[in-house]
This record gives sequence, structure tokens and C-alpha cells, in this order.
Amino acid sequence: MKPLRTALFLTLIVMNAFAQESADGPTDPRARKSYQEGLNCLQKHNTEMALENFKKADKQEDGHCAACQEQMLRLGEKIGDWKVAERGAEERVAGAKTERDTALSHYDFGVLMLDEGVSRHKEEFFVRAHDEFTKALAAVPKFPAAIFGDGRALAYLKQDEAAKGRFEEFAKMSPADNIDRQRALRFISQPELARARMAPPFSVTTLGGQRVSMDELKGKVVLIDFWATWCGPCREALPHMKDIAKKFNGQPLVILSVSLDENEQTWKEFVAKNGMDWAQYRDAGFEGPIARSFAVTAIPHTFTIDVDGVLQDEHIGDAAVEGKLKKLVARARELDTAKPN
Repeated sequence: MKPLRTALFLTLIVMNAFAQESADGPTDPRARKSYQEGLNCLQKHNTEMALENFKKADKQEDGHCAACQEQMLRLGEKIGDWKVAERGAEERVAGAKTERDTALSHYDFGVLMLDEGVSRHKEEFFVRAHDEFTKALAAVPKFPAAIFGDGRALAYLKQDEAAKGRFEEFAKMSPADNIDRQRALRFISQPELARARMAPPFSVTTLGGQRVSMDELKGKVVLIDFWATWCGPCREALPHMKDIAKKFNGQPLVILSVSLDENEQTWKEFVAKNGMDWAQYRDAGFEGPIARSFAVTAIPHTFTIDVDGVLQDEHIGDAAVEGKLKKLVARARELDTAKPN
């Protein structure tokens, strides 16, 4: 299965209070040209060429292009070019001028180290992540995202008590309806989940007015289906999805179809015409928040999630998922039966 590196970290800990403003672009004419070429490549979805242009622009700016460094960090992480991503992160830290910028640059470096640690299965990156989050908190002690991130780093280092302390600290400073707070509370009671490949947290209101929150579905199996009305393979897979919804009706399974349609009316009419009577939500394109958090780049794309919120399966295309669902649903029933009355 394709790892959801960025989704598993960035979407969990983005906090509005520390939303980063766009970094300054380059000032050197040559660097500006290279930077613009990088942006043009991004529009054409040519990530590797875009990254080369941003690297070039940063060099032409003598390593002082904060916007270039952000792109190097983000795109390097996206394609697994850790050397470039780390260089971007290091230059951002070196160029930070205010306490806020220092905290944000160390925080982003910490997220990168978590990501790299998960991808490369090496403890040294979790140690570095903890160090970066600690530096972020030294600059801004009440930085919720860094507190949550440090909890994750400590969990990966098997320092569960310290990790729980961080999650408790985060929960106390977060609103009751905050989706990341819900995730933190789960990590407090089950710190081993902080090391698992958890589905990104989200909360949506479906077409039928039902509120669906990932962490409030604990105890149920979840099947998330990304699709669109304009997608031929999605339309071909629709009878299969309808069959799954029928077979598992009344079972501890929640199916959520997430449309990437930009036209709301087209989506609504298609859903009604085709009798799609399970939970439906429209995310408005590949850049929608749910699609981005799950790193969806092709559809149809399904994710199978167990009762603990752990991603168990992922498929692009019309895949046979019934076998996996049956096993997970059976386990959900067993756990429910075992609950004390």
C-alpha cells in the first residue's frame, strides 16, 4: 500500500492559530525566473522538475529564499528526496528571525523528521523530531501543534508516559470539538495507536445531514471511497459499491463516498439518480481537504479502516474488498460482544 506520509502528520496537527503566512519569494531576477518556472511546473503536475527549479532559485538567492526552501521541504518530502527536504528545513531554521518564525521552522523540521522516520523505519529520526519540537517549544511554549507533534515523536521512541503527558497537554488547550483533540484523547488511552498507520482525522456533514467524524466511529469498520461523476472507472465501479452497501447493511460498517466533483448540482443529481443511499460527501477536487489528507491522486480510490481507526487496506481502481471487510466486521462484532454490560 502507498504510505500516507504527509497526510498522517500534517493534517493531524495544523492549527489555525499558527497558520503560516506565505514566505517571501526571491528578489534576484534570475532566482525569480527560476522560481516562476517551478510554479509553472507545479501547475503541470511535474513535481520533480518543479523541485529542481526551486533548488536552482534558492541557490541563485544564495540560500536565502524562504519560499524556495518551503517548496524544497514540501516537494522533497512528497517524492521522498529526504536530502533536499532536510536542506530546505535546515536553511529555514538558519534564516528564522523572530521567535514565531523560529518556532514554525523547527516545527516543520520536526514534522519532516517524523515523516522520514516512519518511511525509513529508523529511530534516529524520531530522536531528531523530538529535538526539533523541543526547540520549537523553547521559542513558543504554548504551541499546540508542536506539543502534539512531540507526543507523536515520544510515542515512536516508546516513551509512552511522556507521550501521554504531551497529548494531555494538547487536549487541555484545545476546544472540545477539535478533531485533533479527539485523536489526542485516543492516544492518551491507547498510546500504541500513536505509532500505528492511523487514518487522518476528519469531520464532515454528509449530503443527508449526518455528521461523520473519524474518531467518533471507534468500534466500527470504515470504508472510504473517493470518486467523481466525470470518472469513467468510478461509474463502472458503482454497481460494486452498491452491492457492498447492500451486503453489509446493518453491520458495524460505515461507508463514506467522497466525491471530487466541483459542480455540486451535478453531484447531487447523480447520487439521487443512481440510488446511492449511503453516506455521501463532496470534497470539491483533488485539492479538497479530505482528498489531500488521504494523499489521493487517482480515483476510484478506497481505504479500509479498522475499529481502532488504523488503515488496513488501500486500493486504486475497482478492487475486491469484501474479504477484508468481512474479517474486520467480524472482529468488530466480537469486540462489541465482549464489552461489559
